[in-house]
Amino acid sequence: MALERSGYNRNQQQLYEECKKLMNYHIILTMSDGSMYDGIIVEVNDDRITMLVGEDVMDQECDSQPRQQGSYERQRRFRRFRPRIFPLGALIGLSLLPYPYFGFPFYPFF
Repeated sequence: MALERSGYNRNQQQLYEECKKLMNYHIILTMSDGSMYDGIIVEVNDDRITMLVGEDVMDQECDSQPRQQGSYERQRRFRRFRPRIFPLGALIGLSLLPYPYFGFPFYPFF
């Protein structure tokens, strides 16, 4: 029992050190229940992490002019970050979010 407890503390200490190292980076958290959150770590304590979690917000643009037939309403998309607290004990892993988000390789012009 004591060996399991010390191994658990060692693993939690490694996660704590990794959280400190990846502070202020855009990362993905994996929790013990299988949920994943992306955001930015702003504070790390002994037992919890404070993280800015991103959420998408859609806003409809309102015009005072009458709409023409066949026109559509334009929607704007925003990304909002809100602070959230996660317990360090429920954390399984961290991974750095890959930048840039390009899905194709870069080729220089000749």
